[in-house]
Amino acid sequence: MTLSLLEYTRFGFPLYMAMRWGLAHRERPAVYPVNTVLRDRAEIDAAVAEAERLGLPPVWDAPKSWDSLGALHEVLSRTGPRARVLDAGAEYYSQILRWLYLYGYRDLTGINLVFERPVRCGPIRLETGDLTATRFADGSFDAVTCLSVIEHGVDPAAYFREMARILRPGGVLVTSTDYFAEPTDTRGRQAYGGPVRVFDRREMEAMFALAAEFGLELTGPVDLTSEERCVHWAEQDLRYSFLIWTMVRI
Repeated sequence: MTLSLLEYTRFGFPLYMAMRWGLAHRERPAVYPVNTVLRDRAEIDAAVAEAERLGLPPVWDAPKSWDSLGALHEVLSRTGPRARVLDAGAEYYSQILRWLYLYGYRDLTGINLVFERPVRCGPIRLETGDLTATRFADGSFDAVTCLSVIEHGVDPAAYFREMARILRPGGVLVTSTDYFAEPTDTRGRQAYGGPVRVFDRREMEAMFALAAEFGLELTGPVDLTSEERCVHWAEQDLRYSFLIWTMVRI
């Protein structure tokens, strides 16, 4: 059995992680975004370098190192290793749950409609799930991450309603999405079973107000200023940036 196959078994995963990445104590990220926009290519390079410095498994797409580091920092800063964490819209290649594992977290779940059957990677459980209508009880999680998912046909009201329901009071929600302050023309483009969407400033301001209706409060001001369309989705020939923000369930 290869190391890559070991990773996707309940008992092989800890061995794989220890052999490949080590289980020594890691520093918290010194480079991370909070409530802000990805500014330029230099910020992408800095995030990739920081993940490498920390000895973390690399993210498959370099720009995603940026918001993954932001999510890692927010979960580490606002919870402890005994926290129950959900990655809403996880993929097999997502790294946030593996990163949290390396920081001692063990109650880790990822959901996505693409998972045809449950998979165990050590303590990480990957299972079928709709992030707008999950199976989890009220107040199940201390933290939820949702990275580059809501732009793919997710109804914002249904998303915030469900996240508020499954988070405990004081629980943290970290969300990122495709974004640029000025509108981006995505007419006629389809991906992942729905229309392609890049949120703009006006839409995000409305979304923050909507989330507040469900008891989700921003942890601070969000800088919505865009500087560079530094993310290129080659298949769609689109250029834009990312936005990440953190909310707490009040």
